[in-house]
Amino acid sequence: MSEGDDLQVLAVSVGRALSAGHRKLATAESCTGGWIAQCVTSVSGSSGWFERGFVTYSNESKQELLGVPPAVIARHGAVSAETVAAMVDGALAHSRADCAVAVSGIAGPDGGTPDKPVGTVWLAWQLAGRAPVMRRFRFDGGREAVRRQAVVAALEGLIDACSG
Repeated sequence: MSEGDDLQVLAVSVGRALSAGHRKLATAESCTGGWIAQCVTSVSGSSGWFERGFVTYSNESKQELLGVPPAVIARHGAVSAETVAAMVDGALAHSRADCAVAVSGIAGPDGGTPDKPVGTVWLAWQLAGRAPVMRRFRFDGGREAVRRQAVVAALEGLIDACSG
């Protein structure tokens, strides 16, 4: 199976899980730049379960489009549990979706620090009316590899969130 095929298989599984739960999805993406939304909308029939996507690469866009408080980013940084929790909550609040995923990370090759090295990615998933689930990842490889692994983790987490 090629790399693109496994993303397609995961995206189809996300669609099935969302459809089974009669849910609609919103995405809030930073380091993946819309790749999660692209994967799920490549599935025929996704208009039945994909509501919208936010690509919020800059801190300002996270604040303006998702309502992430500036103090959260100032205190914890854009790549943090607190920021992705606010992003996923904002995706639900600013859409008609009842399931959301958010991602923010350092894909590299620049931007890493000792506390947050290149490959650090935070993901959050949330169903309406429930608390968000956040998880930190440390992916290896170059920029594209880190971004791709983040997409895979996001899709896998959506399957879990919608199936549980």
